Amino acid sequence: MPMTLFFALLSVLMALLSAVSSWAYSRRALFEYLLNRIFAFDSSRLAKVALFLEPDYYARAMRILPFCLLGVSGALAVLTGLLQLLGADSAAMILPFGLPGLSWHVRLDALSGFFFLVLGMPLIAVCLFGPGYVREFEHKKSLAVLGFFTGLFVAGMEMVLLADDTFFFMIAWELMSVASYFLVAFQHEQPESRRAAFLYLLMAEIGALCIILGFGVLVTFAEGFSFGHIRGVALTPLWASVAFALGLAGFGMKAGLMPLHAWLPEAHPAAPSHISALMSGVMLKIAVYGFIRYCFDLLPQVFWQWGVAVIAAGAVSAVLGILYALQQQQLKRLLAYSSVENIGIIFLSIGLALVFFSTGQSQSGALALLAALLHSFNHAQFKTLLFLGAGAILHQTHETSLEKMGGLIRRMPKTAALFLAGTLSIASLPPLNGFVSEWLTFQAALQANQLQSGVLRSFVPTAAAMLALTGALSAACFVKVYGIAFLGLPRSPHIAHARELTDRGMLAGLALPAALCIVVGIFPVPLIDGLRGVIENLTGAVLVNITAGGWLWLTPAGAETASYSPGLVLAAFLAAGALGYVLLYRIRAVESRRVEPWDCGYGGLNAGMQYTSGAFSMPIRRIFDPVYDLRETLNRETGDSAGWQVTAIRYQFQADDKFVRFLYTPIGRSVTQSAHRLGRIQTGSIRTYLAYSFATLLFLLWVVS
Repeated sequence: MPMTLFFALLSVLMALLSAVSSWAYSRRALFEYLLNRIFAFDSSRLAKVALFLEPDYYARAMRILPFCLLGVSGALAVLTGLLQLLGADSAAMILPFGLPGLSWHVRLDALSGFFFLVLGMPLIAVCLFGPGYVREFEHKKSLAVLGFFTGLFVAGMEMVLLADDTFFFMIAWELMSVASYFLVAFQHEQPESRRAAFLYLLMAEIGALCIILGFGVLVTFAEGFSFGHIRGVALTPLWASVAFALGLAGFGMKAGLMPLHAWLPEAHPAAPSHISALMSGVMLKIAVYGFIRYCFDLLPQVFWQWGVAVIAAGAVSAVLGILYALQQQQLKRLLAYSSVENIGIIFLSIGLALVFFSTGQSQSGALALLAALLHSFNHAQFKTLLFLGAGAILHQTHETSLEKMGGLIRRMPKTAALFLAGTLSIASLPPLNGFVSEWLTFQAALQANQLQSGVLRSFVPTAAAMLALTGALSAACFVKVYGIAFLGLPRSPHIAHARELTDRGMLAGLALPAALCIVVGIFPVPLIDGLRGVIENLTGAVLVNITAGGWLWLTPAGAETASYSPGLVLAAFLAAGALGYVLLYRIRAVESRRVEPWDCGYGGLNAGMQYTSGAFSMPIRRIFDPVYDLRETLNRETGDSAGWQVTAIRYQFQADDKFVRFLYTPIGRSVTQSAHRLGRIQTGSIRTYLAYSFATLLFLLWVVS
C-alpha cells in the first residue's frame, strides 16, 4: 500500500476511534464491572484503578481523549495533503467492505490530497480549542454523545475524499450529513436548535437525493459504479446537462449556495461553536470538492452554458450573502451568512473555469480553478478562526448579540488580536490570505477579452463588478463586527466583567489559523506551486506564468499585465508603522496634557452614545431595502398624558431572508396542507384498510399481467 494512502486510511481510523472512545466511556457501569472482575483478586491494584473511576476523571477523559484522537487524525490528514502536493503519485485500492459485487473503492490523488490538507488544518485547531470549550457541558450535557458524533462527522468527511465509487461516496456523504445533524441538535432542549436540525436534515437529504439521481444518470451509461468506469462514459448533451443540473443542486445545497442556503444561517448558530467551525470551515469545502470532482473529473465534457449558470449563482450568493450578513445582530448568524458569501466567490471562480475550459482557454480556466481552490483553503482557515473566536466570546461572556457587546479589546486583548487577523483576512485586505485568492479571481475574470462570444465578454465583467461590490460590503461588515464587539464601551454587565481566556489550548486553537492566515498571505507561492500540480492532474492544463517572477511575485497573466508582491506590501506596511511610531514618540516628547473627550454637555460618555450594530448598517439597509424582508418597530414612551414629553424611544428591526418568505414558507405551507388532506385516508376502520390492500393487490396483478 502506498504511504500516502496508508496515512489517509489511518486518519479515517483515528476519527472512528475517537467516536468509539466516546461511546466506550459512556458505558461506565460496564467498564467498572469488568475492572472489578479483573482486579478482584488484588484489592491494592483495584484501589489504584479506582482512582481513575472518579466522576471527574471520566468527565475529563471524555473531554480530552476524543479530541486527542481527532488531533492525530488531523495531523495525518495534513501529512497526506502535503505529500500529495509535493508530487506523490495517485494510489487506489479496493476495501473488503460493502455489498457483494459492490466493494468499496478508495483512491487518493492530488485533488483529494489537497482537500485533506484543507480538512486537517482546521481540525487540529478545533482539537486544541475543543477540550476547554466543552468543559461547560460536562455536568449539563452528555459529552459522550458530542464526541461520538464528532468523530463520525470527521470520518465521514475524510471518507468522502477517499471514495472512488458512487456507492461508497454516498455512504460517506450520508454519514457526514446524519452525524452533523445530531451535532446541530446537540442542545435539543432549545426549540430553535430542534428547528434548525430538522431543516438541516431535510435539506441535506434532498441534496443527497439529487446527487444520487445525478450519479444514476452517469451509471446508467457506464459499465459499473466505480468512478473509473464513469470517467469513460459517453453522454449526449441533454443527459450531460441533466446530470450537471442534479449535481449543482445537490452539491450546491450542501455548500449553501443561494437559494439553497436556508439551512445554513439556522444550523451554524445552533451547533456548538467548535462544530460550527468544522461545518463552515470544512464541511462546505467537502461540497466544493464534490462539485469539482463531479464537473472536471466525472462528466465527459463541459459546456459554457453550465459555467454561466454557476457564475450567476455564485455572484448572487456572494452579494446577497454579505448583504444579509450586514444586517445580522447575532455574531454566529452573521458569520453563517458570510459563509454563503464566500461560497459564492468560490463557485463564481468554478463557473469561470467552466466557461474558459469549454471555450478552449485552458490557461485562463486553470487560473480560475486555482483561485477557487486557493480561496477554499483560505476560507477554511479564517472562518475556523472567526467561529472559534465567537465561541471564545460566548464562553467568556455568555453573550451572542452584537448589540450587547463592546470594549472587549480591553478585557480580552489576546482574543481581540487573533480575531482581528480573521476579520482582516475575510475582508480581503493585504497582505493576508483572503486578498490573494480574491485578487486571483479578479485576474481570472479580467481574461474575458479572450472569449469569442460578445455575450460572455459582457457577462463575465458584470460578475466581476458584483464581486467588487461584495468585497466592499465585506469590508464594511467586518469593520462593524470588530468595531461593535471589541471597541468602545461595554453594553451589558456580562461584557463589562469579561475576562481573557486562561486555557492555553483554546488560545492555541485561535493562534494556529491566525498564523496560517498571515503566513499564506505573505508567502502564497509554495501553496500555489503545489496547486499547479493538482490542476494539471485534474484537467491537464499547465499554469506557466503565475510564479515566473520567483517567490516574491505573483504574475497570473504575465508580469506586464498584473503582478502582486505580498512581501513588498508587508514591508511597506511595516515601514509606515515604524514611521508612525517615530512621529508619535516625538509628539509624546512634547509637553502635553490629557483630557476627556468633549461629551457635548451630556455629563459624561456612556455606552448609549456609541453606534449600535443596527445603526452602523442602517445606510446600507436603506440603499438595498428591496433585498430584505424588513420589519421595523418604533416605540415612544411619554411622561405626560398629552404625549408631548418623550422620555424614551425604542427602535427595533428584523431584516429577514426574502428567500425564506417567498420560496420556503409557501413550500412548507403546501406540504403541510397536502399532509392534512392525505391524513383523511386514515379512517381508523380495519375494513377500510383491508379495502385499500385489496385494491392495491388488484392493481399490482393488473400491472404485472
